[in-house]
Amino acid sequence: ITITNDKGRLSPEEIERMVMEAEQFAEEDKLVREKIEARNSLENYAVSLKNQVNDEEGLGGKIDEEDKETILEAVAEVTDWLEGNAATAEKEDFEEQREKLSNVAYPITSKLYSGGAGGMPDYGDDDEPSGHDEL
Repeated sequence: ITITNDKGRLSPEEIERMVMEAEQFAEEDKLVREKIEARNSLENYAVSLKNQVNDEEGLGGKIDEEDKETILEAVAEVTDWLEGNAATAEKEDFEEQREKLSNVAYPITSKLYSGGAGGMPDYGDDDEPSGHDEL
């Protein structure tokens, strides 16, 4: 943070006080920004899931009614939680709710990409697939 005294209106003490206040509030501002980003992430994820499930030409047309209902119920729970807790919740609370929603949606959506079989792809024998290095 840079505070200049171009016109000579501020005393050195006033400049020092302003710099200290700016540094003090910088941490608070960071925490508020992170909280807002976590809330926005949760809200965007819930809306995106709801839209995808209701899109009959997209995800909604590829999953069965029971899975649709499961995802929509989870989205409704998050929406209700947001209405009651958004003003007082902390960053971690929003992240926890997003994780819960993801834990409901991910198994359902991952079935589409694994051909409904679940689990890891079969590479034939017990050898590692070529091009994959051990970490």
